[in-house]
Amino acid sequence: MIAQLLTPGPLQTVALGTALLGALAGALGTFATLRRQSLMGDVLSHAALPGICLGYLAAGERSMPWLLGGALLAGLLAAGTVEVVLRLTRIKPDAAMGVVLSVWFALGTVLLSRIQHHGGAGPAGLSTFLFGQAAAMLHSDLMLIAGAAALAALVLLVLWKDLKLVTFDRDYARALGRPVTLAEGALAALTATAIVLGLQVVGVVLMVALLVAPAIAARQWVNGLFAMCVLSAGFGAAAGVGGALISAQARGLATGPVIALLAAAMAGFSLLLGTHRTRAAP
Repeated sequence: MIAQLLTPGPLQTVALGTALLGALAGALGTFATLRRQSLMGDVLSHAALPGICLGYLAAGERSMPWLLGGALLAGLLAAGTVEVVLRLTRIKPDAAMGVVLSVWFALGTVLLSRIQHHGGAGPAGLSTFLFGQAAAMLHSDLMLIAGAAALAALVLLVLWKDLKLVTFDRDYARALGRPVTLAEGALAALTATAIVLGLQVVGVVLMVALLVAPAIAARQWVNGLFAMCVLSAGFGAAAGVGGALISAQARGLATGPVIALLAAAMAGFSLLLGTHRTRAAP
């Protein structure tokens, strides 16, 4: 297995791709977890389904640029919908995100059913975006994920001070005249991009696990934001590689769910034994 991992081929491509995706999701999930916006990742991932369907309808075929572009646009629109609901109503954030998540995912399910029923063989494979299909990852997909990870790392480094202020005290950051809107917008765009890239690996339903679980695990071992971000990226990468290797050993075992289970196991282990375990507020 180690020899296969070191030899250029499908397994190496999948392992590297899932590792980079896990690291990207883990690093970005740190901010969502600390800002208590973990459910927003769920909103973005579930809202991607109608975007995928609309991308297919617009292209008239299963074109990855159209599918992923539609998913990204739908995710950002869903995030904007949450903000509009919060501004115009007195609904609490978690309730608003839950409602938007349900509506967009229901819309996506209806569109997917309609397309598959009337589209013949053309839309075959669209349902794989629900739970992912890592084995179908190509070298071009790996390069795309690597580019997104490099861009995310650059943005995090450039906006690190502002992101840190926004994460722990948004009002104080605004009072200091810091670009709060820019920082939050960049974070939302990067998170949406990571989710879209992870759709064909982990899927719409399980992508949030790769965002949240590594961050929860990292929080139990360190206190500093930078250390937590790095450790969370490491946990995410380990879950990605582990899922790829385990699924390669067992025929018919889907990679995405295995990755999600490994990430959840890391979070559970860390909650039990972490040296900086968080206690519930009194």
